[in-house]
Amino acid sequence: MSQDTEKSFSPIEVQLEAGKQYYWCTCGRSQSQPFCDGSHKTTEFTPKAFSVSENKTAWLCVCKKTSNPPFCDGTHNKL
Repeated sequence: MSQDTEKSFSPIEVQLEAGKQYYWCTCGRSQSQPFCDGSHKTTEFTPKAFSVSENKTAWLCVCKKTSNPPFCDGTHNKL
């Protein structure tokens, strides 16, 4: 895997607030990765809404191949 590909697929560390609604990008077009910015509107994709029950740091998937969306499960290491 090239460094550019590895960097583009690497998860992004974010601080999540309890009870806040987030929208994870599923199309891969968002300029606000890992969050949706509406770029999916011309595609068949829709963002995944999620929230957490407590404030926490999380690694969100950018490769879009995780088995536990929106959270990274390490799948990007196998691409």
